[in-house]
Amino acid sequence: MSVLLSAIIPALLPAAADGVRAIINRVTGGAGAKPANVAEVIQLMEAETNRLKTLAQLDAVTGEIYQWAATLRALQRPALATLILVSYVGAVYASTASQSTLDMLGSYAQMVTFYLFGDYGYRAVGKAAR
Repeated sequence: MSVLLSAIIPALLPAAADGVRAIINRVTGGAGAKPANVAEVIQLMEAETNRLKTLAQLDAVTGEIYQWAATLRALQRPALATLILVSYVGAVYASTASQSTLDMLGSYAQMVTFYLFGDYGYRAVGKAAR
């Protein structure tokens, strides 16, 4: 069971880091990095907008392609994430899997769980708290 736990821990790292930062801020009396005036708030919002635009451009399709190709391209991340997680769980419960295979699939599963749950979940919780 500890093998599966090692794949779940990366999903919790951003929240743990935020908790440590909150404890440090409480002890030191600091409020963390917060904008001091309206101009800084606007700059932060523009930076976030530019970041999202850049991410959208990375996923944007250039030129005309068939709809099935666009659909296949959009399903790559979820399909590969599912394949990695199912392979990892299957290898954990298979008695024939070698330790090196478990280690490799475990590393991939950690990356996937952080990508799916850690980063996006942390952002969603952070936005909900504001």
